Amino acid sequence: MPPQKRIARMRDAGVTPTMQRLAILEFLEGTKAHPTADEVYTAVHKTYPTIARATVYNTLEALTKAGAILQLTMDQGAARYDADTGPHVHFRCRVCERVYDVDARQRCLGKEVAGHQVEAIRTYAFGVCASCRKEGKLEPEGAASGEGKRGKKPQAPPASTPTAGTAPENGSKRHPSDTSNGFRARRTRNAP
Repeated sequence: MPPQKRIARMRDAGVTPTMQRLAILEFLEGTKAHPTADEVYTAVHKTYPTIARATVYNTLEALTKAGAILQLTMDQGAARYDADTGPHVHFRCRVCERVYDVDARQRCLGKEVAGHQVEAIRTYAFGVCASCRKEGKLEPEGAASGEGKRGKKPQAPPASTPTAGTAPENGSKRHPSDTSNGFRARRTRNAP
């Protein structure tokens, strides 16, 4: 997207465009990898070495709240971000943990379903990606011992996975202990 359109997109979303914020949006528009906030920071930091991690987190939050990007909460790890706000399905491989866009035509978008006017659809799909299937990787490393890829027990997708008719992905409904960057706040022993 040309810089003028990116600036207009930010202004339309009510976010003041700065060079660093534009770099964050440009990075998101140029990737299909659905990066975490830390991955966005690492990528943008290469071009803007003085950028603060807080700037990245705050910009992602502002763009998410404004509806300019999507915040994906597909697992209990870090949130991921997507600049494509159009209707599409996100697929997460349980083996390699990558997130892909999947083309699944939504026939009820803009129509009435059971008396409800459908305005947006956000769907998550989980399974094994084509690459892992081709390589014969159907189980995460260490699955036989009850441990997943990174030495953790594999976890099922969160029970609150959004589907059609549920809360939007933009983080508008969060657990009370969630902080602005998508991570849960730790409670200390003496905390209320």
